[in-house]
Amino acid sequence: MSTVLFNPRQRKTEAVEWARLIPGEAPAFRRPSRKPPQSVKPFVLDKGVAPAAGDTETPPKNTLQLLVPGPLQRRMGARWLRSMAADCALITMSWLTVGAALVPLRLLFPRVHGFAYAAGAPSSLLGIALLQSALITLMGYSEGLHAEDLDLRDQAWLLAKSVLWATAVLCFAYGLQGAPWTTGGLFFITGVVDFGALWTRRRWNRERTGGACGHSDLRNVLIVGAGKVGRRIALNVEKYPARGRKVCGFLDDEIPIGDGVVGRIVDLGRIARKLFVDEVILAAPQNGDLTRWVLEEARRLRLDVEIVPDLFGYQAVEQEADRVAGCPFICLHAEKLPAAGLILKRLVDLCGALMALTVLCPLLAAIAILIKLDSRGPILYAAQRAGRKGRLFRCYKFRTMVSNADELKERLRLDNERSGPFFKMAGDPRITRVGHYLRRFSLDELPQLWNVVKGEMSLVGPRPHPLDDFAGYEIEHLGRLDVTPGITGLWQVTARRDPSFRRGIELDREYIRTWSLGLDLRILLKTFRAVVGGSGE
Repeated sequence: MSTVLFNPRQRKTEAVEWARLIPGEAPAFRRPSRKPPQSVKPFVLDKGVAPAAGDTETPPKNTLQLLVPGPLQRRMGARWLRSMAADCALITMSWLTVGAALVPLRLLFPRVHGFAYAAGAPSSLLGIALLQSALITLMGYSEGLHAEDLDLRDQAWLLAKSVLWATAVLCFAYGLQGAPWTTGGLFFITGVVDFGALWTRRRWNRERTGGACGHSDLRNVLIVGAGKVGRRIALNVEKYPARGRKVCGFLDDEIPIGDGVVGRIVDLGRIARKLFVDEVILAAPQNGDLTRWVLEEARRLRLDVEIVPDLFGYQAVEQEADRVAGCPFICLHAEKLPAAGLILKRLVDLCGALMALTVLCPLLAAIAILIKLDSRGPILYAAQRAGRKGRLFRCYKFRTMVSNADELKERLRLDNERSGPFFKMAGDPRITRVGHYLRRFSLDELPQLWNVVKGEMSLVGPRPHPLDDFAGYEIEHLGRLDVTPGITGLWQVTARRDPSFRRGIELDREYIRTWSLGLDLRILLKTFRAVVGGSGE
């Protein structure tokens, strides 16, 4: 393995610069040093190699980690929460439908005790719906209902099993309280309605999207080894898009570049940074030195690592192995992500953006009228921006420049007052009269609240750059795109007039590493003061 034996000091420096940035990995008020990556469990490659003590040390858990359920702290926690919320809403609608149907039945059959259920307290239907939702969720989770590579037939069986047992527990509990047998019959009828609603949602979602994840949920995968095993894994990832993975390519020292092979194994750090890789799957022929090197390098790069047990001639026990798109694998290393905190951040973004859009509707309408009266051209300026993991999206702003501003930009490059690829100049001749006031109070950014609602942006985060600025990035600049871009950020409230592009990158990286909900709140408060003070450019 001479291809991976190069200067270890240089390798360590590059790994630090190219490592994936984990939000909140070094809280500003807890520890000044970066938290070391944590393995899921110690993994010993052979008797002579053991994980370092720092790699197996369990970090102290904060209050949020102690209180939030385990599924919400996993990588797919946000998607699991959305699925649970949809199931809960459908079960609640089922109970309300049954409750509405009971009203005429009470009039037609007044002597049937089961039809009198919740007659005096219809709000109790919401309580029983919430209880049944929780029981179905617990049963479904224990049975693996949310393993996304299940086909529709397996999902139907596990869903029926979960609904049946949840309904049986409810009937038994109410029977102990002395409820008549007709109440149990009502519960089972509602359980059938629940099953129909939950199954229909899953089938409709599979037919509509093929079970694929949204762009924000996709995890980029790099496969080490482009042989038969690696190709089989890639095919299965494409077959099961619901697992939320996307193959970025293969690394292989034997097969020529092309046909999916994007580089050599020694290029792991550089390629992982350029392609925003989240995890590495070892699918190369059995080689202890290669396995050790990839594991060590991936840990420094903050990447998850899995290995296929087929490489060693063994089949994994189904109950003890996870699966990558239908293929059993063993996890050697998994980064601890603040999934629960990021879910809360998304909820704050969504609620805050919707409230702001509702309250500011009159102001938005007034600005639109002024822009239309001031100059010719559209009210909104929509342009492509580089978002999380380099994915492009249309970013909306109120137009503050003349309609051909992009064409004039290249002519003004010589007057750029910022270093690096970022373009900014005082007295920009492209800015309109109304645009000066909008920029001074940062009102031109308000339409980006709609980007926040869509999930393309956050209220707080690194600012998204135009594509021509993004094209000038060096590889070490890409780390700022490991998180969702924001309307405001640490750079805007601390060094807004600093012309150094490198300083802006440093502040973006500092924000990501020290991120917390409290930091977001402080940045929003400082942004509000800056907007009211008219400190914009």
